[in-house]
Amino acid sequence: MTDSRDHRSRGVPWEGPSAQRTGALPADEASTDGSAAGPAVAAPGKRRLVGIDAARGLALIGMIAIHILPSWDPDTFEPTAQWTVFAGRSVALFALLAGVGLAFSTGGRRPHSGRPMTADRAGVAVRALLIAGLGLALNQVIPGNTVAEVPAVNILVYYGAFFLLTIPFLGLSAGALFAWAGCFALAGPVLVHVLRDVLPAAGGSNPALTDLVMDPGATAAQLLLTGTYPALPYLAYLLTGLALGRLDLAAIRVQARLLLGGVLLAVAAALTSWVLVDLAGGFDQLVDRTPGLDPELVNDVIVWGPDPTLPTTTWWWLTIAGPYTNTPPALLLGLGSAVAALGAFLLLARRFGTWLLPLSAMGAMTLTVYSAHLLALSTEVHYDQPLWFFVHVGVAVAFALLWRMAMGQGPLERLVAGLVRVTRRRVLSRERGTD
Repeated sequence: MTDSRDHRSRGVPWEGPSAQRTGALPADEASTDGSAAGPAVAAPGKRRLVGIDAARGLALIGMIAIHILPSWDPDTFEPTAQWTVFAGRSVALFALLAGVGLAFSTGGRRPHSGRPMTADRAGVAVRALLIAGLGLALNQVIPGNTVAEVPAVNILVYYGAFFLLTIPFLGLSAGALFAWAGCFALAGPVLVHVLRDVLPAAGGSNPALTDLVMDPGATAAQLLLTGTYPALPYLAYLLTGLALGRLDLAAIRVQARLLLGGVLLAVAAALTSWVLVDLAGGFDQLVDRTPGLDPELVNDVIVWGPDPTLPTTTWWWLTIAGPYTNTPPALLLGLGSAVAALGAFLLLARRFGTWLLPLSAMGAMTLTVYSAHLLALSTEVHYDQPLWFFVHVGVAVAFALLWRMAMGQGPLERLVAGLVRVTRRRVLSRERGTD
């Protein structure tokens, strides 16, 4: 493990050990309005869409902040405000909203069944392959390979795995989805802890097409369990979002409950981790049972995340709640924060929807904006220029607003939605022909 002081001495914004310049991908906009789902989709109210897109826009800004802005104060070496607020939480919000979008595109409050659900599942599979394919292509041009070298850990390929794994759960009720989400939040980190050291190791932080072809086993292990955004633990976010999308999100009572419940869940997760680590002797156990890590380095893992992966020397590692550690407390903390953010934006959109337009416009085409952001990061001009954060956000907002007024749906969103619609229609027509 690398001492964080080494990163600080280089004079570049350090993003934390495993989370260096990590990012997140949004759920594509087509899935939030049902445009890719065909008929019989429960049409969400206008205010609801604004709130969801605005929340996704904020998550995108948080990801850009993590990528570009310094994560530590050069005077105190303490985490900056943007690191404290967004590290690990932006991806949680993105993944939660991806699940909400899947719910909208598969029937909303009344999930499809029979032919429409079969078509939905085919459409989700196509969406997953397209997003993963885009991620693999982008990873071919992103420079560097190790966590310390890459300008961002691209979540697009992971997103493809997320969507594929949700297919069996699309027809379940909200209650069943919440139960499954809880199972993955607890069992997913345990699987990572048990299997990480026996699974094949990936060659780099960003799996590219060549990695998939040359070493499919290691790539699959990376996407499911050993990577920065392991799909099995992250199903807790997707399935919770899918469950929330089966509720009446336009109701103010539901929105208020999301805000309150999310805050309580986040506080409970953070408090539980604090009790276990600081009061019950967990910190001393981590130091004593992890060779090579002194108290300062253990604290670095808790604050910044693992470098490059969380140690498996003791089960006490599963009690910390640091960003990108993917432990049960970390997942539940991120989940609570994401649910609270969704509830807050849904409430804000009831009265201030117009004021949220810059966020919602960007949030409606985050697949396009995120991909462009990655390409811009690959030029590596951002490392010692915090001003580039405002350039990235400003260009993203301006493009989103202008494109929305002129063309509507974002370019990549339009392409994905069109191919998903074609897939659904073919499945529906083929099934009708067999009757």
